[in-house]
Amino acid sequence: MGENAPVATRILTVEDDERIRTSVKLALEDEGWQVTEAETGEQAIGAFAEQSADVVLIDIMLPGMDGFEVCRSIRRQSDVPIVMVTARADTHDVVAGLEAGADDYLTKPFAPKELSARIRALLRRARPVVTGNPRLLFGNLEVIPQEGVVTMDGEPVHLTKTEFRLLVELANHPGTVFSREDLLDKVWGHGVDGDSRLVDVHVRRLRTKVETDPANPQHVVTVRGLGYKLQP
Repeated sequence: MGENAPVATRILTVEDDERIRTSVKLALEDEGWQVTEAETGEQAIGAFAEQSADVVLIDIMLPGMDGFEVCRSIRRQSDVPIVMVTARADTHDVVAGLEAGADDYLTKPFAPKELSARIRALLRRARPVVTGNPRLLFGNLEVIPQEGVVTMDGEPVHLTKTEFRLLVELANHPGTVFSREDLLDKVWGHGVDGDSRLVDVHVRRLRTKVETDPANPQHVVTVRGLGYKLQP
């Protein structure tokens, strides 16, 4: 392979059910992506340390180290997009997975096309943000979209790619109220059928990083009954 040949997108899948793991691998390879498999959380951590991935799919129910632990461990060292896979769509599993650092989730059983669409959306969000605003300043919070930089009081703030996209969407339209449906469409690409829990949990996570007092936010504020806005 020549030096200038494109590097294939690499997906790490963490799933203990061999049948599901094989079908996911085949579906992803059909998209032209390279797939690394792990059947336990411990294997996944080792595989990620050996070679990072562009997207990680993590099943919640794993033997030994569960999916939440795997997600937290990877998130401590990387902002790689993470999708949690759950057999249940109940609030506890979904919210716990998102609060552990996941960007999105899928509920079993899922169609290969749905999985591929989610991954493509994550990869699009991982690209640099193009905006006409080179520098956005809100009190002690500064956002430089094209450089992927956020600072508070001059100190760098480390956001995941999805948190950054969410912040930039709000920051580019200060004072504008975005409904959860608006943000699902603009940040996640889910449209009106998306899960509003994705927005609420990511706003909570974002506030822990860009607010002096997350319980009393001054930047990312809730407009009751309507949604969220960035206070100009």
